[in-house]
Amino acid sequence: MKLSAITAALDVRLENGSPETEITGLNGIEQAGPGELTFVSNPKYAAAARSTRASAVIVSEDFPVIATAMLRAKDPYLTFARALEIFYQPLRYPPGVHASAVVHASAKVGVGAHIGPYVVIDQDVEIGANAVLLAHVVIYRGARIGDHFFAHAHAVVRENCRIGRNVLLQNGVVIGADGFGFAKTAEGRWHKIPQPARVVIGDDVEVQANSCIDRASVGETRIGRGVKVDNLVQVGHGSQVGEDVLLCAQVGLAGSTEIGNKAILTGQVGVVGHCKVGENAIVTPQSGVANDIAAGTLVSGSPAVDHKAWLKYSAILPRLPEIARAVRAREKKD
Repeated sequence: MKLSAITAALDVRLENGSPETEITGLNGIEQAGPGELTFVSNPKYAAAARSTRASAVIVSEDFPVIATAMLRAKDPYLTFARALEIFYQPLRYPPGVHASAVVHASAKVGVGAHIGPYVVIDQDVEIGANAVLLAHVVIYRGARIGDHFFAHAHAVVRENCRIGRNVLLQNGVVIGADGFGFAKTAEGRWHKIPQPARVVIGDDVEVQANSCIDRASVGETRIGRGVKVDNLVQVGHGSQVGEDVLLCAQVGLAGSTEIGNKAILTGQVGVVGHCKVGENAIVTPQSGVANDIAAGTLVSGSPAVDHKAWLKYSAILPRLPEIARAVRAREKKD
């Protein structure tokens, strides 16, 4: 595409470049070459923008002028994402049911569905229009799924779960496996607690590879609209995750956790059961949440505390042996 067509499609302003420049693809700021479009959203890459070989760079509206053609945008990262959508269209799957698929006679599948090899759709299932179920996807009985559902190979939706519109399940996702519930008997053995309650997932949710969202013994496990779940995330039974939440890689939510709207839990964060994380809170990597987190706060550490306090703890930590020696010496002197 020519830069003129790209600027029109993205609603951005071209500066310091020719509208006739041909763009054939996109790449990172340090890897891009002639004919490619790149972007700068992180200030640490500002220097790389001055030496990039790319034909054009998406930058913020106040970014300093560089020799390369610039597409000025309010949000360079989001604009780059939209540019990717222009150049790289997703694979299309034609409607039809593969001969090896097993679809129960009572199941209702909407128009335009692609049902791939060895897919199993059990009895009393309802799936909306334009679904794509790739190889070995299994939908248990009684599940209800909205329009434009996309399930990659080996994703599983268990019995009676509810899934909204425009939901994407990556490979190996399990929705509605039994929650981890066991009661200890007088003999010290573990008695399984039934987990019949369903998982409910809102519209526009994506759950990435090998993540699990467990069903509960009572109530529901609920994932709000627009939630994005990274790989290898565990959402425990009865948890309530608000809208537009990010759960990054290896996050673990114990049972009955509550996560407020637009909260962000970064990599390897663990949350103790029955804790509440408030709206717009951010929990930094490898933090352990053992108490409620107030809305809008930034916390770190294990147990998680205010991020500024944690920075002070971290600065002191390497000096602890020195401080301990000084205290012991003082005690001996006294």
